[in-house]
Amino acid sequence: MSVLDHFTWDELLEAMEREARKRKAPVYEFKKHITTPFRALVAVLLSSRTKDETTASVTKRLFQRADSPEELLALTEEELAKLIYPVGFYRVKARKLRELAKALIEQHAGEVPRTFEELTRLPGIGRKSANIVLAHAFGKNAIAVDTHVHRISNRLGIVSTTKPEETERALHALVPEELKIRLNRTFVAFGQTVCRPIKPLCEACPLAQACPRIGVKA
Repeated sequence: MSVLDHFTWDELLEAMEREARKRKAPVYEFKKHITTPFRALVAVLLSSRTKDETTASVTKRLFQRADSPEELLALTEEELAKLIYPVGFYRVKARKLRELAKALIEQHAGEVPRTFEELTRLPGIGRKSANIVLAHAFGKNAIAVDTHVHRISNRLGIVSTTKPEETERALHALVPEELKIRLNRTFVAFGQTVCRPIKPLCEACPLAQACPRIGVKA
């Protein structure tokens, strides 16, 4: 059984977005500060192991001081660490931010590259982060699979996978091309507010009647 037995992809995403916006999902607040490819790149690096509420406040503070690779590299590692605290692993990320800025300046003339291969060669940027930048900075039909996307896709019976890369491949085969760009943010928002890792709000979920609740403990 899959939720897609009862919903089209468009209906599914609409229902999830509507409920997540009603509940003010943190990812939507986070989105407000991400207005350029550079900001998107920095934000995804900072967001790892960090709540979106924290990342949103930190990125706002950081971009007031450094809104380009050159301005970022002009800050010392210690200055950066203070600016981005309390994101997870803030000292490591401060070092990675300077490495990232240096790579952008030396290898890409200060611009954010537009291909998956180039993005994943940048310091601190992995598969998920590269796909988020491609989708939300450049409007490409990439699917970024984080813990929310992986968990919810399996919980709803859309896929049956054990690793995020397997989920990414499966979703690429299933999701209509024009909807791929919406998938990550919608699933993240829904995962933050309704389909939570622990104690999901099944009684309030608009998908409850069609959801197989795979892996949800009674």
